[in-house]
Amino acid sequence: MDSDDENVEETVEGLLDDDGLPHGFCTVSYSSTDRFEGHYVHGEKNGRGKFFFFDGSTLEGFYVDDALQGLGIYTYEDGGALHGTYVDGELNGPAQEYDPDGKLIFKGQYKDNIRHGICWIYYSDGGSLVGEVNEEGEMTGDKIAYVYPDGRTALYGKFIDAEMLEGKLCYLTSEEEGKPHFEMVPGGKVYSFDKSTPNCISTNPLLPDPYESVRVYVAVSLISNAGEGLYAKTAAEAHTVMSFYNGVRITHQEVDSRDWSLNGNTISLDEESVLDVPEPCNMTSRYCASLGHKANHSFTPNCMYDTFVHPRFGPIKCIRTIVAVEQDEELTVSYGYDHNSAGKNGPEAPEWYQQQLTAFQVMEQK
Repeated sequence: MDSDDENVEETVEGLLDDDGLPHGFCTVSYSSTDRFEGHYVHGEKNGRGKFFFFDGSTLEGFYVDDALQGLGIYTYEDGGALHGTYVDGELNGPAQEYDPDGKLIFKGQYKDNIRHGICWIYYSDGGSLVGEVNEEGEMTGDKIAYVYPDGRTALYGKFIDAEMLEGKLCYLTSEEEGKPHFEMVPGGKVYSFDKSTPNCISTNPLLPDPYESVRVYVAVSLISNAGEGLYAKTAAEAHTVMSFYNGVRITHQEVDSRDWSLNGNTISLDEESVLDVPEPCNMTSRYCASLGHKANHSFTPNCMYDTFVHPRFGPIKCIRTIVAVEQDEELTVSYGYDHNSAGKNGPEAPEWYQQQLTAFQVMEQK
């Protein structure tokens, strides 16, 4: 990223030495439309300098005899950044990578521009992956762990390109200089990648999630006529992931074309897919691998739906607290139906929701 070997110099703005080479602070533009601004000594970069690449990315650092040495900051065109250690122009040593919002998404080592050794990958939802990468710098091997958002509960085992094949329950007990130490749970369950399909919600529907099972439970809801609800097993701070919402993956067209009575446990995942927990999977005796579908609606919720990359279920939704919650407090979310628009089949909300909305609006006016 810091080499201009394949570029042809077009223009030099700044001082030149007696041989016509850049000397001092100069701006050198290349045929590729890349340019370099920094200090030169007789035609070689020496001192602080910054590359501006044609795609909008940049690379800044300290150059010695034309090669980047020490800390260098590569900024991607989207604003994300890689802070790495350079030796003779190549990444060799500790590095951290940040997303466009400045959140850490990678921590580890590089060797000859490839991730090396023990590395951490951090997801925006709070989960992370840690382990020794393979020769290609991929999270592939049998000594890799997924760590849940609590930073303690983990699944340790075999992964291929960051996807879990088989993981055993364990707990992260310490981390020294980036190297994690895990305590395996004797006789702990074994979990495998189990992404749902349009016809199968899970190949092991009665295997609870180890993170979720210590945070929530299902009981009769305090909301009138709501059936069962989701409750906090323990107090939790705001922004805590409490539960997961997995389901069969169906299309928006399928959901929109059927009666509202069949859509009681559906949630939009993305523009293409909807997660659905159909009967009889809505009964915990038939399905308890995830419990997020048990959270009831409120116009003053204490939780929200959020995206989540789960080691077992893949991309799903989770339930995250908006405010601090107490032990045994019912967890509620806003279903977010569009009750104002009316399509072919009427408003985009079931009748019970419209009735609750009317009652809520009346209370608000008092």
